Amino acid sequence: MPNFKLVSEFTPKGDQPEAIRQLVSGLQQGMRDQVLLGATGTGKTFTMANVVAELNRPALVLAPNKTLAAQLYTEFRGLFPDNAVEYFVSYYDYYQPEAYLPHSDVYIEKDSSINDDIDKLRHAATHALLTRSDVLIVASVSCIYGLGSPEFYAKMVIPVEEGQTMSMESLLGRLVEVHYERNDYDFHRGTFRVRGDVVEIIPAYSREKALRIEFFGDEIDSITETDPLTGEVRDRLRKTVIYPGSHFVSDRDNLDRAINDIRDELQVRLAELKQANKLVEAQRLEQKSMYDLEIIEELGYCSGIENYSRHLDGRVEGEPPATLLDYFPDDFILFVDESHIALPQVGGMYNGDRSRKTTLVDFGFRLPSALDNRPLNYEEFQERVKQAVYVSATPGPLEMDLAQGVVVEQIIRPTGLLDPKVEVRKTHGQIDDLLAECKKRQARDERVLVTTLTKRMAEDLNDYLNSMGVPSRYLHSDIDTLERMAIIQALRAGEFFVLVGINLLREGLDIPEVSMVAILDADKEGFLRSNRSLIQTFGRAARNADGRVVLYADKVTASMASAMEETARRREKQLGYNTEHDITPTTIRKKVDNLFGDLGGGDSKSAKAGGSVAMAAEDGGGYGSDPKKLRTVVNRLEKEMRNAAKELEFERAAELRDRIALLRERILELG
Repeated sequence: MPNFKLVSEFTPKGDQPEAIRQLVSGLQQGMRDQVLLGATGTGKTFTMANVVAELNRPALVLAPNKTLAAQLYTEFRGLFPDNAVEYFVSYYDYYQPEAYLPHSDVYIEKDSSINDDIDKLRHAATHALLTRSDVLIVASVSCIYGLGSPEFYAKMVIPVEEGQTMSMESLLGRLVEVHYERNDYDFHRGTFRVRGDVVEIIPAYSREKALRIEFFGDEIDSITETDPLTGEVRDRLRKTVIYPGSHFVSDRDNLDRAINDIRDELQVRLAELKQANKLVEAQRLEQKSMYDLEIIEELGYCSGIENYSRHLDGRVEGEPPATLLDYFPDDFILFVDESHIALPQVGGMYNGDRSRKTTLVDFGFRLPSALDNRPLNYEEFQERVKQAVYVSATPGPLEMDLAQGVVVEQIIRPTGLLDPKVEVRKTHGQIDDLLAECKKRQARDERVLVTTLTKRMAEDLNDYLNSMGVPSRYLHSDIDTLERMAIIQALRAGEFFVLVGINLLREGLDIPEVSMVAILDADKEGFLRSNRSLIQTFGRAARNADGRVVLYADKVTASMASAMEETARRREKQLGYNTEHDITPTTIRKKVDNLFGDLGGGDSKSAKAGGSVAMAAEDGGGYGSDPKKLRTVVNRLEKEMRNAAKELEFERAAELRDRIALLRERILELG
């Protein structure tokens, strides 16, 4: 069995050795729940990695959002370069769920845009779980949504071996059955092509390699691993296994059984609707369901097939669906990062999904079995977890109750960095004061995070800072995953100096270049200005030796006082450690990682958009705040774009178009 091998130039220091010892001891003793109370910048990720390496057990790291998940994925990949570290988040760049609004009689059809890169990573995650034991998966709460039965997924694999008796027609039929598509011209992930007696396949879980299977009559003559682009042979394989192209797969016998079960449910439901004199709903349901059944009979799947997953899996009514958690072995360890946010998220998913689908069922858009295509509820989630470690600088009541007082504290930073100094300033003249502070940091090549209460405030402040010569950007919920990561990467790289946002700036943003956090309207009590939220926000400045937090408020609320008191306690403890060990705090220096390369980006629209942030900066030639010179660059790029189009180099033209669009946005920001 392969072991986890932790690769790092660092060794545990400060509170880390004791925290690792306590967590490992608790897990070895079979303790169900533990809390790791770790202050920002104390190396909680490194502690988790050491626990995994020492116990050598599969692990799931649950993060509350895609941005933090991507950051953790990058860090764990660096710590475990020889092991299977995978990334599992929702693969939708855009998702409008199917819904019906009775009061206006409006039906909203499901509309989505799938990110191919993230879909590949999801397949890579389940593939790793079924083929290896040294697996660590970083996931968002999408891991509690129905995924398709792991039993059928594993059952539908296609084993191939040199010398195996199998006709080419038989292999092609099996590939179609497990949702691969034949495409002899556009060879990409999840497709296969045929050239003479050779079948080439790009697995659903990889884009960097293809399988070439050569036949001699009805026998497999050779299997090689090749480069999909050049066709160059990379490796000779004696045998391999091809995993399905979709998680919702089923063999023909099970499919026929499921179709019969769906027909039976349809007849029962139609009788109920007619008895209730809901004739329109009955007709609507019959038409939709019969159409889906015809498609499933012909192709083995249909659009929205997940709504029939209860029948495909053979589950009874009310039984929870299979999720990513069911692909893990029983001895896996769950780490819930930023647990005070992630656990309530897990608990809140079920009810919202249920409400929307109940309306669809009541008005004849879906069969009642669609209600069982759902996320796990909180109790079902806990039933699937055997051992968990809840990680947060501010643990919430849920995890504290689960751990029953078992709290491992990690306050000391091995770097000697202190919690930031916190000061309160009056709101009168706050924008001018903030502008002056931002200019100071800009002159020192440092970064500033600013939190506001509304999206409008964030946008207006961003426009004002740019107009005053301070390059700024803002984050909000409309920006997709990979572009968010690009913005954070650009901030660290110095393409701009101030990042403005609402609630997106709190948990887990590891930006050591940030020397100041400004909180506007700090005295407006509520979720965004609660004790826990404020402590988390303070922590964004704790990775810089000159870290400072400014609270703009006209009074000191209970939440502000509590957060400042806890920050002062941690600061005093760190000062004592620094004095004892003769440590002078120094700002952490971290390489600006290429997140897009790590996530397999490059082909998707989102990855291009995010990557273009850096490209646009290169195009700008260092003229990031001079609109006239930026216009000159835009004119040059427009000529290049037109020439590329004339030469039929459409990919190059599209890339230039994206760069031009970003530069024009920059010019508009500068007025």
